[in-house]
Amino acid sequence: MKKPFLQAIRERVLVLDGAMGTMLQERGLKPGQSPEELNLLAPEVVGGVHEAYVAAGADIIVTNTFGGSSAKLSHYGLEDRVAEINKKAVEIARKAAGPDAYVAGSIGPTGRFLEPVGDMSFDEAAAIFGEQAAALIEGGVDAISLETFLDIKEIRAAVIAIRELSADLPIIAMLTFEEKGRSVLGSPPEAAAITLEAVGVDIVGSNCGLGVDGIYDILKAMRSVTSLPLISQANAGLPILKDGVTVFPGTPDDMTAYHDRLIELGVRIIGGCCGTTPAHIKAMRAALDGKNVPFVPKDAGSTTWLSSRGSFTAIGGGHPVATIGERINPTGKKLYSQELREGKVAYIRREALEQTELGATLLDVNVGTPGIDEPAAMERAVFCVTGAVQTPLVLDSSSPEALERGLKAADGKVLINSVNGEEKSLAAVLPLARKYGAALVCLTLDDAGIPATATGRVAIAGKIAERAAAAGIPRRNLVVDCLTLTVSAEQKGALETLDAVRRVKGELNLNTVLGVSNISFGLPCRPLISSTFFSMAMLSGLDAAIVNPKEQAMMAAWRSAMVLLHRDVNAAAYIDAYKGAVAEPAGAAGAAEPEGIRGRLGRAVINGEREGIEALVEQALAEGLTPMQISSEALLPGLEEVGRRFEKGSFFLPQVMQSADTMKAAFTRLKKELTGSGLASLGKILIATVEGDIHDIGKNILVTLLENNGFEVIDLGKNVAAAKIVAKAQELQVDAVGLSALMTTTMAQMEKVIALLKAEGVKSFTMVGGAVVTGDYAKEIGADLYAKDAMEAVQLIKKMLGK
Repeated sequence: MKKPFLQAIRERVLVLDGAMGTMLQERGLKPGQSPEELNLLAPEVVGGVHEAYVAAGADIIVTNTFGGSSAKLSHYGLEDRVAEINKKAVEIARKAAGPDAYVAGSIGPTGRFLEPVGDMSFDEAAAIFGEQAAALIEGGVDAISLETFLDIKEIRAAVIAIRELSADLPIIAMLTFEEKGRSVLGSPPEAAAITLEAVGVDIVGSNCGLGVDGIYDILKAMRSVTSLPLISQANAGLPILKDGVTVFPGTPDDMTAYHDRLIELGVRIIGGCCGTTPAHIKAMRAALDGKNVPFVPKDAGSTTWLSSRGSFTAIGGGHPVATIGERINPTGKKLYSQELREGKVAYIRREALEQTELGATLLDVNVGTPGIDEPAAMERAVFCVTGAVQTPLVLDSSSPEALERGLKAADGKVLINSVNGEEKSLAAVLPLARKYGAALVCLTLDDAGIPATATGRVAIAGKIAERAAAAGIPRRNLVVDCLTLTVSAEQKGALETLDAVRRVKGELNLNTVLGVSNISFGLPCRPLISSTFFSMAMLSGLDAAIVNPKEQAMMAAWRSAMVLLHRDVNAAAYIDAYKGAVAEPAGAAGAAEPEGIRGRLGRAVINGEREGIEALVEQALAEGLTPMQISSEALLPGLEEVGRRFEKGSFFLPQVMQSADTMKAAFTRLKKELTGSGLASLGKILIATVEGDIHDIGKNILVTLLENNGFEVIDLGKNVAAAKIVAKAQELQVDAVGLSALMTTTMAQMEKVIALLKAEGVKSFTMVGGAVVTGDYAKEIGADLYAKDAMEAVQLIKKMLGK
């Protein structure tokens, strides 16, 4: 009788099976046919693939359900058969697995992006994943395998949905990364691991996209922030075209080259993805003989890790003191309060950008003002901040409904501000933190108020820690606020707060945070008192502080203390911040020249200020600029800067899409001013995902960017036959034909389309792209251009057309 799954991976490294799609294709899967439908139509074919992997030595068989969600099955008219298809898949796999192998239920992405990048809500995504997971669980899987996800926000929703169904079913979670070490939407491996561990996965890692060397680098980065067991599921190298057939060059021996290093890293499951066969799995199994080293997880430590989609940061654990920007808070801010009531986000975006630029490592988001729908306002605020910056968030609200809405909108592991020792607070907030994988600011007050002494505050912190542990929240996810009281009203209070910070650190081993500026209310020259207290608190063991990053004295105290406390190694951050500082004579600095309307329009595009762009266009028109001047001298230069930042890695896809939406809003307004042909088109582009491929995320991004760069785009959609593409290209006399494919099994369709275009005498130039496509492949099939991403595609098309 086999051991429980999680016990087994702690005792030995398990081998997971290899590719399914290519194996099914060899056994008769037709182009454009649903692989999952074969579970019903040809179970013996699916079972034969499983049996081949079991015979090769696989310990884990993955069900043929990667596209088994209603979102994917709807492309084949099978959305009403989710339960039937998934249960049958488990039955087939269980039979092939026999008594010794485990069965993991495969769940892949929906093919859509979550809001605000896409149009799918958190609740819709959770419902889709929950439906498929429920069928797999009912079928009797030993684990769920989430694989080939591109978006941390989507896989987070999947995990949360599964955990609603089962608290203890093992979950394997894998993202796909590109060669630059980030996912398509810009997530580094560390942010992915932090986010996924927080929501309760059991094994984390990566599959597809890279070979074993690339996967090793990804897992090494993950190991730096997590103690979870890891999984490696690499491709057999990158695909190439050989004699008209797509092949993966990685040999069985190539797949074992990193085994020793992977095991040393804490990888407990090793499998194969695209291009791997039973021969690869057999070699991987043989390479593990005699290497069944027990898993010894590294000490999780006391660091509170937090993340966003594209970034991560630490509180405690010897890391630099975290600075929490406090300015996105309506208290005392009439402009912000008014914008909240009007449903606007310009202030939020501006403060997110400025506070991050000035050194905030976290951003506190508070929308609590009278007369608004606070949950809806919190969602808007989170969408705005995550679209503007990569800085992780602190959700600040006393409303459980607003907190939950914000937690659904977030794309990483956030810090909730706050819970306290009151029974009502504990009952409302702890379940939210557990479900959505959040850390907690713990206020040291209870039903009796704020204790006057450090002893009383430490006692409340201990009580909250006990209740959090009972709710399944680890101590490292608690950050205790020992509460800063106004020194002008109670002068001895400052010493009690500092004593409480020391004792919470020393006696409870919990991380600490303070709103340090509270200390100086009612006193003159507040920054002097506040910055001095801040320095004293850091020496007492403070791990995070809620500050105004625009207050130079506070930030100077922080940067100086980090050098003196050896948190800023070699004073690197201090030097970077002040290397250009030069004392200037009084009055030497002149007032900066006001930014012209062209610059303001360009900046609005760069920052994605969609709600304000129309007013700027109106102003530009009022100043006498023509629509073409506004487009060519302001809007397009702004989008070009977005492209440069994307290329450098300082901007990521969500920011690019937000800028594109801003451009679209501006063009919509400009078109009202035009008659006849309107803004001149830069060219007519036909775009399609080739036959047999139902993936269109990359294509849709390219369509948006091309339109907002002035091109006319004809989007034929996905799974488009070669004959239809050629006929439309002829009919519309397009300048270019763009072809997309995500799967190795459909890449060959690109060659078919290009050959048919040439045979029919179509003069349009061709471009190909997609996750599995390479420059060498493009040359081999006769494509004129290859682009690795949508931003590069736009630039290459402009260059080809002389624009």
